[in-house]
Amino acid sequence: MINQRGKAVWNGDIKGSGTISTQSGVVEAPYSVGARFEGQKGTNPEELVGAAHAGCYTMFLTSQLTKAGHQVKQIRTESKVTLDTSGDVPKVVKIAITTEGEVEGLSQEEFQKQAENAKENCPISQLLSAVPEMELTSATLK
Repeated sequence: MINQRGKAVWNGDIKGSGTISTQSGVVEAPYSVGARFEGQKGTNPEELVGAAHAGCYTMFLTSQLTKAGHQVKQIRTESKVTLDTSGDVPKVVKIAITTEGEVEGLSQEEFQKQAENAKENCPISQLLSAVPEMELTSATLK
């Protein structure tokens, strides 16, 4: 088993701020209510989930394609996390994955099939399966 850690430190009341960091030390970023809900500078949990999901998904898709004997030039993925703040408590209600790949000799149909499999099976997609809606848009690039 592999264990990875993230850490958050918050200072003050809800108008305060904090830092989010990773075990490796590569990420150490400020976060606040302003960054989460008002577009202020800093990061937020949803942005970090999106980045983690995009990274996991892309790595998983690349692994699948490589194992199937395809020559991958590049895979680009965005994971857009939608936070609904209209109710009593904020809820993640949707994740939209957009992925594009430069893969030699691979049809759009086969890329779509592989992309769907990655959506269902990458570890972070599995973790996020409680989100009510997860959509995928994929395209091969020539």
